[in-house]
Amino acid sequence: MIQRERVSDNVFVFQSELYAQVTAGVVVGSDWAVAIDTLSFPEETLEVRDFIEQELKVPVRYVINTHYHADHSWGNCYFPGSIVIAHNLCRTLLEERGIPSMEEARSQNNSFDKSKIILPQMTFEDGGLSLKVDKKTLTLIPLPGHSADGIGVLSEEDRILFSGDVFMPIPYLVDGDFEATINSLELIRTMGLENIVQGHGEVILRGEVDETINSHLAYLSEIRKIVRKASRRKYPGDVLSETRVDSCGKSRVLLGGLAEELHQRNLIALYRSLYGESPAYSTPEW
Repeated sequence: MIQRERVSDNVFVFQSELYAQVTAGVVVGSDWAVAIDTLSFPEETLEVRDFIEQELKVPVRYVINTHYHADHSWGNCYFPGSIVIAHNLCRTLLEERGIPSMEEARSQNNSFDKSKIILPQMTFEDGGLSLKVDKKTLTLIPLPGHSADGIGVLSEEDRILFSGDVFMPIPYLVDGDFEATINSLELIRTMGLENIVQGHGEVILRGEVDETINSHLAYLSEIRKIVRKASRRKYPGDVLSETRVDSCGKSRVLLGGLAEELHQRNLIALYRSLYGESPAYSTPEW
């Protein structure tokens, strides 16, 4: 049901096969482990927990949420007794948005019957936070852009960054901020990384980091140009809907074919952000 990859000594990555290649990770110490994010559906998160407890034979002491979105945080409840760590905004957003969203999900999908929102018990703001796991140091760093509460988790000695969704195969802005995304990508460039564990998709290797960042920045620049051009037309929505993701430098096959849908949402979200209203269409959108 999930894919598992060992990326360094005692550092593992798990990737969902059920939803958008979302990822989670674990850093393992001699007596306990740290989980970084959970997966979309309870059965996947339980599979991660079973691997840690039954095969690695340690309990999970901490769960770190890189942001509040359901596919990264709704599995907190399946690590009972663990301390959940996140940005202070993540706690606020889980309380304000996560709880009602969970209630709605339960009414539509019985796989969430036993799920509940567990709010972070340990939070931080812009100063960051560090955690020792034996000889490894995990540094939690604000990385907003995909969402305001976004953080990354850097394994200092391994130079592995769990980026959350600010770094994924195609930047996604619908709940985020254009300029903050650019700033976070530029910060990631300076970290001297061996690997980036994206919030979705495959692990990025050292030789791919700069090229991928450049590709993301080029994509963001291109969609801003397109949105500004569209704003000068009577029906800007028509221009946006006709602009395909591959014409902006990203493959439509990314994330199992979700790239085009995410791209279209990006264009609309950026238009709303820049002009304070939704784009008009010649034929009404239903």
